[in-house]
Amino acid sequence: MDKSQARSMPSFDDSPDRFRSTHPDDRFSGASGVLFEQAMAQTRMAICLSDPHAEDLPIVFANRAFRQLTGYSEEEIIGNNCRFLQGPRTSQEPLEKIRRAIEEEDVVVVEVLNYRKDGTPFWNALHLGPIYDADGRLVYFFGSQWDVSDVRAAREEERIARVMARELSHRMKNMFSVISGIVNITGRTRGIRSEAAEINSRIQALGRAYETTLDDAAEGDIDMGDAIRAILSPYDDGDGRLNLRGDGTRAPFAGISVVGLLLHELAANATKHGAWSQEGGTVSVVWGSSADGNELQIDWLEQGGPPFEAAKIQDGTGTAIMERLVAGGGGSIEREWTDGGLLAKLRIGV
Repeated sequence: MDKSQARSMPSFDDSPDRFRSTHPDDRFSGASGVLFEQAMAQTRMAICLSDPHAEDLPIVFANRAFRQLTGYSEEEIIGNNCRFLQGPRTSQEPLEKIRRAIEEEDVVVVEVLNYRKDGTPFWNALHLGPIYDADGRLVYFFGSQWDVSDVRAAREEERIARVMARELSHRMKNMFSVISGIVNITGRTRGIRSEAAEINSRIQALGRAYETTLDDAAEGDIDMGDAIRAILSPYDDGDGRLNLRGDGTRAPFAGISVVGLLLHELAANATKHGAWSQEGGTVSVVWGSSADGNELQIDWLEQGGPPFEAAKIQDGTGTAIMERLVAGGGGSIEREWTDGGLLAKLRIGV
């Protein structure tokens, strides 16, 4: 191995863990001290002990994990207060909690910005607590350190994603409102109000689906049950004519447009021609994922409706929309007409 290779290899701290205390009543002496040192050497958790009876609460023990985490040697650590880990951006708030816990001999867990010997900052999840002897006398303060910088970064990314999702939700609401207004104005000026109303109902269905699921979308997928309930909420009078049942399936956010418009078309058709056009007619919607988890399955079953022929639906605008949506989403829809009404099986790859 040449010198350049040796310099590039990470250093390994093989110095032994030694407990050093000026406390006259050392509870970690003898065989128990050896066991303590061996146990501390084995753990990956950075650990130190401080002497509350010495001036300025000096560290009297720091294990190998502590030295590796901070970059300081044992000689630089032992005998010093742990404030050498503080730096220019260390907040006073967690430090005050630490001071209060020490004064009250209490346990505290805080996240504090510390600095390694080379100046690199890291977020330290510090667990500090008192250690008492058999007679209940305070002997040491125990501190464990855990670098949670990655955890903090993930939290911040999640927070930013949620803020963006809320902003996007607001903008989407405005966009749907603007589109709806344009459609209404166009319908009035051109004398096609009924057509405009039909288009608007589809826009509103999309809006409900997006509004309910945008917060979930920050996590990459959405709760299909929440989406389906939101899409069909205008058709649910609470009279038991709409029955929903699912298994908590989550699916990619990208599929919400297809699901939203398809369910809206089915609901609109049930209201005009199907089960909901008859007193006592019901619709049941059941959703879940396939056994291999690669497919979202939604079954729409109408009961108590008038018998009708498939031809009345197949040539309609709603059916054309459904077929194009499903084809574009790489899924399939099967429709079967029975004496009780329509049975539709929607399958979408996820």
